This record gives sequence, structure tokens and C-alpha cells, in this order.
Amino acid sequence: MDPRMAAELTKRVQGTPEQHKLNIMIGDFVKAELPYFDVCISNTPYQISSPIVFRLLSHRPLFRVAILMFQREFALRLVARPGDALWCRLSANVQMYAKVDHIMKVGKNNFRPAPQVESSVVRIVPIDPPPPLRFEEFDGLTRILFSRRNKTAHANFLAKGVMELLDRNYKTWCSEKNQIIPDDFAIKEEVGSILESTGFRESRAAKMDIDDLLALLSAFHEKGIHFA
Repeated sequence: MDPRMAAELTKRVQGTPEQHKLNIMIGDFVKAELPYFDVCISNTPYQISSPIVFRLLSHRPLFRVAILMFQREFALRLVARPGDALWCRLSANVQMYAKVDHIMKVGKNNFRPAPQVESSVVRIVPIDPPPPLRFEEFDGLTRILFSRRNKTAHANFLAKGVMELLDRNYKTWCSEKNQIIPDDFAIKEEVGSILESTGFRESRAAKMDIDDLLALLSAFHEKGIHFA
């Protein structure tokens, strides 16, 4: 919390019954050790909106609900659906772990001084229990697919550096599992085979939903190919 706001809030509750119910913590929300909570309500600092969302979703035990205000464009990306113009890596990564709803618009004229941007309030409800999946793996896949959201999955996997990353990860996985790498193994052919067999070769991230992304990730994992 902003120290100035903390001081003002403390002053307002002094001498009231609420004084003993209020615990003000001043610090960096993204880095601080968070206490247990079941409800989070915040007008978030817009410049760190994404770190705040993922800090909340990684917190354990899971909270019940968060009501947060963001810059409107960010909020609309959070709630976008496959096929929407704003469906993106952020949308997929958040909706993998939470149900997100747009509650209301907040015009800039509601603030003094008025900011340059419009705002929106969203509701975030974590999926409980959360998917048994490392976030880094899902994020690694969406990073590739959404790098060019309107290109085919096959084209994105052929992008510079992607094959090298997957080949390195595969060899690391084989080493950890004491698996022998076949002499004729070629990461490019293996990736192409997976995309073909799953039917996602010509799919575009702009229209792929969470189930599609999970199915593709599972197919890669079955072949020992990982993204983180």
C-alpha cells in the first residue's frame, strides 16, 4: 500500500471500533509474503497489473474471489474468449487457472485528476482445485503459439530458436529419465508429427481454446517434449 494512503486510512479509523480490525501492511505486493485471505479488493497499480494477477493466482491457500480494477484494455484482455480480437497469451494463461468476468466500466471522469485511460472492474475466481500442471509448461507453450497469434501452429514452431529450445529440453528430459535418444531422432520431424496427429498443425492460437491448448501440451509431454 502507498504509505500516504496507509497514513490516511489509519487516521480515519483511529478511535473507532474498526481500529482493532485493521492491519495495514506496507510493502511490495508482488514480493511480500502474503497472509491468508479469502477476498481481495483492489484498485491496482496499472503498471504492474500482470504481476499482480499471477501473484494472486500462485498464492496458497487459494483465495475465494478477487475484485480488481485495471486499465480497461488489460481488463478486456483478461476476459477475452477464443476468436475475440483481444484473445491472447494473457487471456489463456489466466483462464487456465481462474474464471474471469467483467463487472463494470469505470470512466476516467470518476478520478481526480482524470487519468489518460479508461478503467474496468473484473472478478477473478480461482479454479479449485487448480489444474495439476506446472504454470511454466503451459506458459512456455502459449509463448510460442501466441508469438504470432494469427499464424499457424506449425509456422510458429518453425520460428527461430523454438526447435533449439525443444531439442535441448528433450535431451535434458531423456538424461533425467535415463532414456536413450534414438539415433534417428530429429526434433523438427517429431514436432511436425505431433502437430499432424493432434490435428493442430494448421490451427491458429487466435482461435484455440483452453482445451485445445491442454490437448496439444499433453501430446508433447507424452513424447517427452517440454517447454520449461
